[in-house]
Amino acid sequence: MSISDYNLSGEQKRNLFHFASVVKLALEDNIITIEEEKLLKRLAKRFHISDEKYKQIIENPEEYPIDTPHSYDERIERLYDLIKMVFADGSVSSHELHVLKKISLGLGFSLQNVDNVVSEAVKSLENDLDLEDFSKAIKRSNKI
Repeated sequence: MSISDYNLSGEQKRNLFHFASVVKLALEDNIITIEEEKLLKRLAKRFHISDEKYKQIIENPEEYPIDTPHSYDERIERLYDLIKMVFADGSVSSHELHVLKKISLGLGFSLQNVDNVVSEAVKSLENDLDLEDFSKAIKRSNKI
């Protein structure tokens, strides 16, 4: 994280940290596919991330910590973004699932439920659920 990142608002930092988490998943196989890049560009635009910052994060996403949103609905939305990245290249590797579980824990899903949550997230994206239906499915699977 660069010095300039310390002057950002809370929301801007959270967006950068979340974007870096999505980049980490994209880079799990050491390749960013065209589909993954399209999703990254779309997220960068949604989060108002400059081209320069985009390049910095792509080059070194590990410099950015996982940020846990306070709102349960925000956590689910972040999980939705992450699972979409996992599916962007059309397949899900066991290594990607492992990283997704780690990031899900960082997002605040409990150790007892993370397997259920990630499994439900995968099924939901396989069934092409939108964010609203995805959220309902995750809430059912996450016994809090």
